[in-house]
Amino acid sequence: MARGYNYQPLNATEDEVLEQYELQNNGTSTNLHEPDGIHDGLVCPTEEERSTLRRVPDAIPWSAYLIAIVELAERFSFYGAGVVFTNFIQYPLPVGSHTGAGMRDGQSGALGKGQRSATGITTLYQFWCYVTPFLGAYIADVYLGRFATVSIAVFIALAGHAILIVAALPGVIEKPDTSLLFFLVALVVMGLGTGLFKANIAPLVGEQYRRTKLFVAVTERGEKVLVDPALTVSRIYLYFYLMINIGSLVGQIGMTYSEKYVGFWLAYTLPTIVFLLCPLILLAGRKRYASSQRPTGESVLVTFARLVQFAWRRSSFGGRGSSFWDAAKPSTIALGRRPEWMTFDDAWVDEVRRGVDACRVFMWFPVYWLAMGQMNSNLTSQAATMTTDGLPNDILSNIDPLALIIFIPLFDFVVYPALQQRGIRFTPLKKIILGFFTAAFAMVHPEAVELTILQTSPCGTSAATCKDANGQPLVSPISVWVQAPAYVSAAFVAPEIFASVTGLEFAYTRAPANMRSLVMSLYMGTSAVSALLAEAFLGLSADPFLVWNYSIFGVMAALGGASLWWWASSRGLDREEDEQRKNYYYTIIDEVER
Repeated sequence: MARGYNYQPLNATEDEVLEQYELQNNGTSTNLHEPDGIHDGLVCPTEEERSTLRRVPDAIPWSAYLIAIVELAERFSFYGAGVVFTNFIQYPLPVGSHTGAGMRDGQSGALGKGQRSATGITTLYQFWCYVTPFLGAYIADVYLGRFATVSIAVFIALAGHAILIVAALPGVIEKPDTSLLFFLVALVVMGLGTGLFKANIAPLVGEQYRRTKLFVAVTERGEKVLVDPALTVSRIYLYFYLMINIGSLVGQIGMTYSEKYVGFWLAYTLPTIVFLLCPLILLAGRKRYASSQRPTGESVLVTFARLVQFAWRRSSFGGRGSSFWDAAKPSTIALGRRPEWMTFDDAWVDEVRRGVDACRVFMWFPVYWLAMGQMNSNLTSQAATMTTDGLPNDILSNIDPLALIIFIPLFDFVVYPALQQRGIRFTPLKKIILGFFTAAFAMVHPEAVELTILQTSPCGTSAATCKDANGQPLVSPISVWVQAPAYVSAAFVAPEIFASVTGLEFAYTRAPANMRSLVMSLYMGTSAVSALLAEAFLGLSADPFLVWNYSIFGVMAALGGASLWWWASSRGLDREEDEQRKNYYYTIIDEVER
């Protein structure tokens, strides 16, 4: 993770604090956290400074680094083991093999269930991994808190990895039904651990940065700049996603070759060993992690439901004149008439409104994930129908995380600063919408490659099941490297940088502090919805319909981006987002702590 700019904050003296107090409040207010003035000993910007000074991100806390390394190890294990699932399920055990290794000229496999079963099982696993975060959010909010829930999730996932190893051991893997049983149990246990982990790790890394207001600083070159917490959180999640892709890249490359030349047991054992870093790092830094969330003994969903019901009765929707959310603000209700459960303030109601708007934006994400999900499912199967020259058919999927590792710093240090210098405010909503369109563009190349495979395969439109008289696979003479532009375009045109990364940031910054795990779970739940939609399109995941598969998902992503653009514009969400980021950072951590 990048540390940010090396600057010296402008600290205020005691006399300056008193002077600002008199100027701002005229002796009548005790609030020094105004837009202009002093907070936490740092100088707040004036209106002119907000409009003219260059904005820079703050330094990233070391505790965020530690959490990002935990995420790296978890993603290494998740993607490292998961990258070989398709081959494990789809292809049979090679003749004479006891480990599933295909060696140089063979195809690695184990269960021999076919492409539709491979796509179906991996899609259901994806659904399970992204529906269990709701349970993780509930446990964290009500009982344990985020850190304790993450710690428990790590041990559950470790148990799942151990069962997965059993499914691939020599002796077990040679009995497909027994191996499949262990494999499915492992997926259930691993998915539960993953869900509890993912609901809380992303909010936890964002909460390591505690400042919430703009302040003025001076760089080493003497330039006065505006340090923007919004840019800092954006950078944290950008590099958090970088860690995800470093873990994914190293894990996937190592495991594809382990599967190819040793066997599936090694491809499942190595991720388990790396995953052991997670509890060690969590234990080592347990006293350094900050969190604004405290378990309440009652789900925030109950309070949210009461808030909505109360607002409905008092608002114009219920026949009264005030707006929906304003009707539920405590300041509009006399003290003696407030319900006992109304322990929040007006600011929390505003944050809930923004959180609801964020959740509405997430409604469009399933069609985005449908397109991006092709990278690790059908494109892996497509590679097996081409000439690999001894490469594992699932190795090329690593081009995507490799390209992201290159492009994420490029966007952070070159693209985004260049846009800021030109006065272009690239808000999260703009990034997400652009991500949809670039995801649609990324589907064009796989479609063209599939058309070429069907034209050049010895079996024509049955390319995926093509074999000679001895049962050996026959493939298209096209080199598997023809697939490379598909993965490069997925990174270079940046759908993941624009939409996937920004979705994490959007879920964190738009949610109230005590609802972050829940809103993050809703964002991740869009992948679960995408998995269900993918099951509905399962009939397209085989010859000769794969061309339609890529075409339909690309069109759906483009239509999703266009409709989200229209909806957000009609509600003025982007203008609101731009205005709030221009003046203040709107995530109020102190409200929960008070």
